[in-house]
Amino acid sequence: MTRFTPAELEAARDRLVPDVVADGLDVLFCGINPGLMTAATGHHFARPGNRFWPVLHLSGFTPRLMKPSEQRELLSYGLGITNVVARATARADELSAEEYREGGRQLALKVGRLKPRWLAVVGVTAYRVAFDDRKAQVGPQERVIGDTRVWVLPNPSGLNAHWTAQTMAEEFGRLRVAASGG
Repeated sequence: MTRFTPAELEAARDRLVPDVVADGLDVLFCGINPGLMTAATGHHFARPGNRFWPVLHLSGFTPRLMKPSEQRELLSYGLGITNVVARATARADELSAEEYREGGRQLALKVGRLKPRWLAVVGVTAYRVAFDDRKAQVGPQERVIGDTRVWVLPNPSGLNAHWTAQTMAEEFGRLRVAASGG
């Protein structure tokens, strides 16, 4: 893995990271916003302590543990990645409530165009603010966007100590079963 200096990471602030998307995905995973490591590499969930890639594999979404640099391969599994807010920051708490709300509006438009079967937002707090749903909990939501169902997943950041990789994998696995029609 490439090592970046603090200055190189800081230079990635506010960069945009291209989505990994296609029409008609089974699941479109939606992060909060790109971190500086993600922006520096151009690969989603690139920070070494982020558990997205291990949990994706443990839950059965991918047949092997993938590296962030292999993100385009997700499309072959019917999976994609986007973010609620596009701009990169060091921490999600640098985002304003209005950025989240506008991100939610833009995300709804994107989902309306791409028509994934499921939108999986990784981070209950981000979902609550972006979609003005203060009571949302992890799991399937009543909200639909067109024909797209919505599921809120735990945030895979290493900072989210409330969830272990195993308990996250169980929740991701519940979505995998629902997405496969099982």
